[in-house]
Amino acid sequence: MTKDSRKFGIGDKRGRSRSSEDPYLAEEGLKDPSLCRICGAVYHNKRWTFDPETYARLEASGEANWVTCPACRKKAEGYAEGVVVLRGDYLWEHEDEIYNLLKNEEARAMDKNPLERIIRMARENGDLVIETTEEKLAEHFGRALHKAHQGDLRVSWSDDHDVCRVFWERTV
Repeated sequence: MTKDSRKFGIGDKRGRSRSSEDPYLAEEGLKDPSLCRICGAVYHNKRWTFDPETYARLEASGEANWVTCPACRKKAEGYAEGVVVLRGDYLWEHEDEIYNLLKNEEARAMDKNPLERIIRMARENGDLVIETTEEKLAEHFGRALHKAHQGDLRVSWSDDHDVCRVFWERTV
């Protein structure tokens, strides 16, 4: 049985090809430990987490490397890998409910991966447009919204899976 080197999520270990082309992730990794000076995320053992106790300990010890995490850099530069467009009269009649659902889903996603964030959420020509730092977060928002409020959901990916576009619409 041979392994597929194109399998999503496999890094460049042992000669396999790199699956993520995210320009904000350092190929060589970061100095361990590193702290994000903006959001307080901790990079340790090749993984980003939110751990206030570790952050405080490392900050006090002075042994941490100060950086700006990939999610904060994407937010600052407006680099969206996911775009969610919400439409319909139903949206505006349930605006607070839908907004709270999206913020709760973002918080859950950030618990698992601090690099998954909302870049911006804005009204544009009667639509609500949400840009995300990670493509899978955009897809997750669409599926969570569809599960809770039904409506018409369409998810499309770019050919190289670098960008996800989600369209959700529900009329009353």
